Amino acid sequence: MAPDRNLDHLEEQIAQWRAHLLRRGAVDPADAEELESHLREQVAVLQDGGLAVDEAFLVAVKRMGSIDAVSREFARVHSERLWKQLAAEPAGGSDRSRSGRTETAAAIGLAMVAAAAIKVPELFGHHLGSAGSVGFYARNASLFVLPLVAGYFLWKRGWDRRRCLWLALSFVAAAVLANAFPFAPDGATVVLTAIHLPIALWLAVGIAYAGGRWNTVAGRMDFVRFSGELFIYYVLFALGGGVLALFTGTMFDAIGLDVGWMLETWLLPCGALGAMLVGAWLVERKQSVIENMAPVLTRVFTPLFAAVLLAFLVTMVWTGSGIDVEREVLIGFDLLLVLVVGLLLFAVSARDPQAPRDAFDALQQLLVVAALIVDVVALAAIATRISEFGVSANKLAALGENLILLVNLAGSALLYARFLRGAGTFSALERWQTAYLPVYAVWAAIVVVVFPPLFGYR
Repeated sequence: MAPDRNLDHLEEQIAQWRAHLLRRGAVDPADAEELESHLREQVAVLQDGGLAVDEAFLVAVKRMGSIDAVSREFARVHSERLWKQLAAEPAGGSDRSRSGRTETAAAIGLAMVAAAAIKVPELFGHHLGSAGSVGFYARNASLFVLPLVAGYFLWKRGWDRRRCLWLALSFVAAAVLANAFPFAPDGATVVLTAIHLPIALWLAVGIAYAGGRWNTVAGRMDFVRFSGELFIYYVLFALGGGVLALFTGTMFDAIGLDVGWMLETWLLPCGALGAMLVGAWLVERKQSVIENMAPVLTRVFTPLFAAVLLAFLVTMVWTGSGIDVEREVLIGFDLLLVLVVGLLLFAVSARDPQAPRDAFDALQQLLVVAALIVDVVALAAIATRISEFGVSANKLAALGENLILLVNLAGSALLYARFLRGAGTFSALERWQTAYLPVYAVWAAIVVVVFPPLFGYR
């Protein structure tokens, strides 16, 4: 390995170590800078002693103690910091406080723009809730909010003219494709476009979020953490919004007024889009707080998903029943497998790569293998259906998605098995998962661009 390649790899390892340290919540940037300085000194001393870069880094990290141990030590000294993170703004009139207020104002402003954007099409005859506009809003839902999320991160990371141009062109192209194709009102391709367009555009959000670090493992893994944490916030917002809508409807109903129309066409759709920006801002501001939930959530849901998949496989073998390959069933199976991959990604992102193997790693491997078997069964059912009744847009999309999931799950199972045997590192699994992320977006883009004309927009 060339010296500059060695240096790049060292910088990436240190960046991962520092980012993981900061996410523990008890360590602020000043603490992390001091610890990183000590780490670099240790690495330099060990290199002078004849160790290779990778060896020097591992030994230096070992001497400083595990990240969790360092975090616990700082937490004992500064236990109040975790609670202070719950406040929206830093105290005082510092530059950090002013910057925080500016960022808050920007996020709230963009949330209001997103909430208003979904009402703009009504000026042109596309009314929310009308039967004729369902397809329009389904295709364009992501276009009302994701460009604003990307814009928020482009502004926060520092404007890069070239990156801004490419991302703007991608959103414009998506808007043209979503609205220029003559979709049949009840066709399969309009549903596929509505499902896959947000997936393709989420890659653009990831590039904006990571800034200049998208091509690094650490940058993509940070985006995985952001996505998982945003999902948690958004579910909480959805639950709160549902309760708010229920109480609002009940109160006005008590005085004889029906406000269902206002809830359906104003509160819920505007709130759903605005919540995406607020959630992105909260994750960015409070990621170390929500990060404390990530290991708990993965340890709760990993065994549950593994049990469900194993119960399904046992029941299928016991009853001799095959998988029904209708559209709703295909979408359901793909969502289940995507959730499993998402859970795996979130678990990988929440784990310290330097931590030793434990029983939870074996449970993760069981989940991946069970999902892999279910994917193979689903693929067999889809292939059989295609051979008997021919190709349709839904079946071909499901076939491609399951093949992509199969490769991802198979690679993950292999790398996890090597890690559990001590023949590989956990970092190899991280690299595999983050390198595979664009594959999903590319396939989603193919479905959006190629499938409608291929299947006559039906």
